[in-house]
Amino acid sequence: MIMFKRLLSKSIQIPVLRLSGIISAQSGITSSGLAINNLEKLIEKLFSDKKSPAVALLINSPGGSPTQSSLIAKKIIDLSKDKNKKVIAFVEDVAASGGYWLACAADEIFIDQNSVIGSIGVISPGFGFVDLIKKVGIERRVYTSGKSKSFLDPFKEEKKEDIDRLKNIQEQIHDNFIDYVKDRRGSKLDQNKLDDIFSGLFWVGKKAIDLGLADGIGSLNQVLEKKFGKKVKIKMISQKKSFLQRRLSSSILNSEEVLNKIEEKIMLSRFGL
Repeated sequence: MIMFKRLLSKSIQIPVLRLSGIISAQSGITSSGLAINNLEKLIEKLFSDKKSPAVALLINSPGGSPTQSSLIAKKIIDLSKDKNKKVIAFVEDVAASGGYWLACAADEIFIDQNSVIGSIGVISPGFGFVDLIKKVGIERRVYTSGKSKSFLDPFKEEKKEDIDRLKNIQEQIHDNFIDYVKDRRGSKLDQNKLDDIFSGLFWVGKKAIDLGLADGIGSLNQVLEKKFGKKVKIKMISQKKSFLQRRLSSSILNSEEVLNKIEEKIMLSRFGL
């Protein structure tokens, strides 16, 4: 008890890493997307302070690549076990789909009363241009070796076998997502509402807590002060940009970055954001 009081009397530093944006394998020089190759060193830095009893994640992501979500979360979980540190996640606007995958890497998840949580499912959006190219008089010529090489070609009529195969792939990824959330959240999940929880639906604030998707409502400062005392200090973990990165990000309109921002806005609009 005396040791605990001494610990609280000293200033405790909690490293915090912000995970914001679309989760994507794209990672150009100026890219701000969330990908394992962009984040691996930062995650290692997050856990490098031997004196800190815990680390925190600030999450604001509508999702993205399931593979990148899994790789990032695995890195966090592995280091948490290796360094014996608790991970606390704080959700800002949204932690949906892959964003929620990242949140589940934490031992506890705290949200705002207006945060959007969930969307545990898989989506594969696309477009079909068959009628368009007919109207403008374009004949598309594609030559392949391998009968499925033109799988789901947007310029051809859909094939039932292609759709069935896509759904099978989606179901495999969805099952992996479900198993992961069950493993991370366990008995916290409302066992009577599992069908709804894993349906792809999303919830706001208290309802998400009632379902077991989050542990409580509270901001970063509020929760950390309550857990570690008023003297707790927050250390934001960030990557220093090189001279070239600073020049490019400030002087060049990067097409990849623009597309990422457009895609992010489209994804956020699904959640009313």
